[in-house]
This record gives sequence, C-alpha cells and structure tokens, in this order.
Amino acid sequence: MPKGVDEAVGVPRSKWFVAIVNPRHEKSVAEKLLQEGVETYVATQQEVRVWANGRRKKVDRVVIPSMVFVRCTEKERHRIVTLPYINRFLVNRSVDTGGLRKPVAVIGDDEIDKLKFMLGQSDAAVEFAPTAFRINDNVRVIRGNLRGLEGEIRENSDGTHRLVVSLSLLGGAILLINPQDVEKLS
Repeated sequence: MPKGVDEAVGVPRSKWFVAIVNPRHEKSVAEKLLQEGVETYVATQQEVRVWANGRRKKVDRVVIPSMVFVRCTEKERHRIVTLPYINRFLVNRSVDTGGLRKPVAVIGDDEIDKLKFMLGQSDAAVEFAPTAFRINDNVRVIRGNLRGLEGEIRENSDGTHRLVVSLSLLGGAILLINPQDVEKLS
C-alpha cells in the first residue's frame, strides 16, 4: 500500500489528534478551527459557579486545559500546526522509535466517545490526573447515568470513593462514585 494511503485507495483517513494551545484559549481556538471546516472537540463539563455577591450561573468548565481535540487527516494536521494559535500537537511519549522524535499521538474514536459520555452524563465533577493509573480493581458502573462505564475504583482518605477511568494518552479521569453503583469485573 502506498505511503499515506489508508483503507480506501487515495482517500486518507481522518483521526483525532490533540492540539496544544495557550491556556484559557481552548474554546476560541476550537471556534476558529470550526470556521475553517475542521472538526473539533473541547472537553467541557457544565457546573454552577457562585460569585462572591451570591450570583449563580451555569458555565462550561474546560476539563483538560490547553488541549483541543482535532479530527483531520495527516496532511491537514501539517497545515493546522502552522496556524498562529496552535502551539504544537501532543506526542506519544510511550512509543520508543529509537530516536529523539516521538510520533504524534492519535486518540481513538472509542476514547473520544468515552470522554464525551463521561462528561455529559456525570453528576459529579470530572477531574484529570496527569498520569495513567495502574489497574488494581477493574469495575463497571451498573446504576445511574454512567451505567456501562468501566474503570478502577479507589478509596479516598475520608471514606468516599472515586472511579478512575484511564484514557491511554490523556491520563486518568477521576470522579466520585458510590461503590454500590459498581460491580467488579473478572
């Protein structure tokens, strides 16, 4: 198969990449890319903010700072990285290429779908830890809005529990969970 050609002859396949942008510019960068016809996703979650004067408002909080998910072909990615509001693309440091250059990280469609599901359905705030967790007890959520989601259960020092969902290149997403809402996987 010729270099740069995926499943369909002559039609390169779009993949999800992670563009690194300046902090607090994720939504505006995504909007600019959308205007150029590029599919994007910014990981946000709705939360209620309370100001000092007591005013309350629902806002979309960016869950993964400085990252905009971009769905494009490799050729389009080469053009996008030259845009002034894109700093670089995330690389996969876990791959040993034998040299100093690391390949650009590609996020699977299933991981993007899992992230969207988690952020859209969770009643509790989702946080990201910068590193992936080792798997101890794998569990599946069996009740509530997150039913079907799989991850690892951890216990906090105060007795509450959290579900850690590993997203291979992004780290671990963490949210509070009732241990009665999960079942252990074999």
